[in-house]
Amino acid sequence: AREMVSHGELGEIRMIMAEYPQEWLATSIEKEGQKQAAWRTDPELAGKSCCVGDIGSHIENTVAYISGLEVASLSANLDLFGDDRQLDTNASVVLKYNNGASGIYWCSQVAIGHDNDLRIRIYGSLGTIEWAQQTPNYLKVAYLGRPVQILSRGRDQLYPLGARLSRIPSGHPEGYYEAFANIYANFTEALLAKMAGQTVTPAAYDYPSIEAGIKGVRFIAKTVESSQNGAMWLSF
Repeated sequence: AREMVSHGELGEIRMIMAEYPQEWLATSIEKEGQKQAAWRTDPELAGKSCCVGDIGSHIENTVAYISGLEVASLSANLDLFGDDRQLDTNASVVLKYNNGASGIYWCSQVAIGHDNDLRIRIYGSLGTIEWAQQTPNYLKVAYLGRPVQILSRGRDQLYPLGARLSRIPSGHPEGYYEAFANIYANFTEALLAKMAGQTVTPAAYDYPSIEAGIKGVRFIAKTVESSQNGAMWLSF
């Protein structure tokens, strides 16, 4: 998906829609001994945010990785659903990017019927792509004036950087654990090349950077600040 965007296949990016709904905090399970829920909903342990800090940050990182765009400004509304909770469990964020495109992010931990449903849609002047974490082997692609198609990992022709990360044959589920393996493999390749005094390839540098982490923390802080000030638009 990232290679398709960077090669201009979608044209000028106009709109990005991304969501990450879950249902696991639909009830106050932190009061029933669920350890992860207990620390996620505790500001002393989780910090400023529960929902945005936990999964909204993944929306920000995934969109930034695929689109290559920088957030210019945002307006956020964070909801606290659940008895006696102090941190958000649902959030809506409206964004503007550095190229003038618009974006809408929604993340929720109280959306009944959703397991771990990260979904990204990127709309350009020439086409659209859609990817969902729960069906990670397929990428939905639509070009202007052409039939919608589904690209299958391991079966269809991909850009070399994408094909490089495919580990097992088509039709065999591949996703979460293999993604970690790809990150570790790239980091190790880059580290060994550095230690040997060799040139590190761009493909080896394809892993999350410190800068990406900093942007994620800034995103969380800005959404909280915006929501606390009546969904005020804030520069990123």
